[in-house]
Amino acid sequence: MALRRRRKISAEFSMASMTDMIFLLLIFFMITSTFVVPNAIKVILPQSAQQTSAKPLTRVTIDDRLNYYVAYGNERETQVSFDEITPFLQESYNKDPEMYVALYADETIPYAEVVKILDLANQNNFRMILVTRPK
Repeated sequence: MALRRRRKISAEFSMASMTDMIFLLLIFFMITSTFVVPNAIKVILPQSAQQTSAKPLTRVTIDDRLNYYVAYGNERETQVSFDEITPFLQESYNKDPEMYVALYADETIPYAEVVKILDLANQNNFRMILVTRPK
């Protein structure tokens, strides 16, 4: 009877490939998290010495070409006509009656455009914040 010699097979697992995958995932999430911005429309805000700390839920943006954009919460801005702003704000108000509306207006637009939005908010009793950049 032949004795079989048993070899002890040791299974070694290399963690190098696992750490490479984790490192790549970390880089992926770091890069993609920088793409998430609350206001993706590029506007040059006017400067102000006084800043507010209120957290608005709804955003109205007017860019330098007088295009209107609206967004609620973390949603992306969608372009709308001026007549569509009031129904959007009323729908947002129904979701959260304590909401603030933040107005992002480019500093180059005519003042009358800002007044139109402020008047619209005043007519519907929305609390409005005019967003500015610090000096």
